[in-house]
Amino acid sequence: MSNEMQPVPGQHVKIIVNGREKIVTQHELSYIDVVRLAFENPVFGENIIYTVTYKRGPDHNPEGTMVAGDTVEVKPGMIFNVTRTDKS
Repeated sequence: MSNEMQPVPGQHVKIIVNGREKIVTQHELSYIDVVRLAFENPVFGENIIYTVTYKRGPDHNPEGTMVAGDTVEVKPGMIFNVTRTDKS
């Protein structure tokens, strides 16, 4: 059994997205959720790719990358980095 703090559904959890503090209430975030936290009006299309990486995640999944369709359990203090790339 892990001693790490788990967010309670509806509880405010502070995370960092692209260097900015964000408050979320979800226990899990999807790839799309994280992209929307990083960019105010993200554009999705076949020529736009968002790369999502994270660290300081839960003990069973402390770091990694996310692609469309992925979700990740949220932990207070978790850090996400999201970059946008235009395919040419």
